[in-house]
Amino acid sequence: MNFIKHNRILLLITVISIGLYVSFAYDLVRSDFVKLFSLYTGLFFLTYKILQISKQNFLLLAGLGILFRLIFIGVLPNLSQDFYRFLWDGSLVLQGINPYLITPETYIESGTNIVPNTRILFEGMGALNGSHFSNYPPVNQLCFTIAVLFGGKSIIGSTVALSIIIILADIGILYFGRKLLKGLGIDPHNIYWYFLNPFIIIELTGNLHFEAVMLFFLVWSFYLLHKGKWYWAAVLLGISVSVKLLPLLFLPLLYQWFVKKEVLGRGILKLSIFYLVVLATFLLSFAPFYSSGIVLNFLKTIGLWFQDFEFNASIYYIIRWIGFKTIGWNIIGTTGKVLPLIVVVFLLIITFSRKNKELNQLFTAMLIGVSFYFLLSTTVHPWYVATLVLLSVFTKYKFPIVWSFMVMLSYSAYSVEGFTENLWLVAIEYFVVIGFFVWEVIYPQKKLRFT
Repeated sequence: MNFIKHNRILLLITVISIGLYVSFAYDLVRSDFVKLFSLYTGLFFLTYKILQISKQNFLLLAGLGILFRLIFIGVLPNLSQDFYRFLWDGSLVLQGINPYLITPETYIESGTNIVPNTRILFEGMGALNGSHFSNYPPVNQLCFTIAVLFGGKSIIGSTVALSIIIILADIGILYFGRKLLKGLGIDPHNIYWYFLNPFIIIELTGNLHFEAVMLFFLVWSFYLLHKGKWYWAAVLLGISVSVKLLPLLFLPLLYQWFVKKEVLGRGILKLSIFYLVVLATFLLSFAPFYSSGIVLNFLKTIGLWFQDFEFNASIYYIIRWIGFKTIGWNIIGTTGKVLPLIVVVFLLIITFSRKNKELNQLFTAMLIGVSFYFLLSTTVHPWYVATLVLLSVFTKYKFPIVWSFMVMLSYSAYSVEGFTENLWLVAIEYFVVIGFFVWEVIYPQKKLRFT
């Protein structure tokens, strides 16, 4: 009774939050953008108040984070249809079929019908997804396979298994993230801007995106790196890459961490071994799937995200507009090849111009590098921002938290009539995010207090 008496406001906020999450999970369609953004705005504000009221109560905040995630257990995602492809790939693997060698469309046309719920999964993923080979790396495929194995022929059962995997990964991020923050002398409370962030709960547990698993192995890897266990850190980083390819961007940034801490020759040797272990771990994960043609199919599918797909872009949309005005057509085929090269050059510049000798500095370089990559990307789905949110808790920058709110504006593209992006809302999203970042750089002494 004393707890209730002294925590009435917190209990009220928690009950309201549960109600909003339930409404989000059970009573929302993606095309109802006004309701979607209203619910999300309420959850974001209430999360801020929870963090403000219960700043030092680790167990309470951890429990709330888990409780909010459990609300989404057994509910089919309502903002993304990618999970249908996850279950499709997992079903193929269980049947001994290589998901990198056959597209769902080709499988359907062949008349083969050994995958449970074939028609439901194919129609659910959509024609665009069903027309290309899988682009999900092997450790991701392992998660899909485990989910289908435990879910059997039940789509709901398989999504429950996917949710559990993601929730466990987030708990792992909470554990290692908090320990790493303490080791770096940073307020461990920062980790809750990842763990309790409604964006993370909705996009990862709710919509079953596997950034959580990738980030779990990433933060575990850097925790071991902080402890000096760089060999096992390399193994875990390789596993992280085998969930999502994004951590490959971090490899050049590790140069100063190794070389500046050692005698030049010894540092370069350690760095070389680190790179080899990361790449060897990643490549070995493909061993069960290896076949002639797999590399070409995999790279071809990855290339679609650079040269064919467009969504929620920023700088690219400006370049596209210039292309239409000067040439008269969409120049994505050209810009999709050039922009990644610019990203590589930028990563090399911050590798050798920044002091990444300490992990705090390294996390800042990673945050800036990935942010630049997203700003130049042709496709930025909301869940991509999860990586920035986690990196930000180890730095002084808070613009990714702002981005985790503003990125939900991109769902305005999905309406009852079909898919049409509102470029004014896209412009507002990036204007606010970039503006907040510039403000943080110009006035570092005037940080907003998020808790």
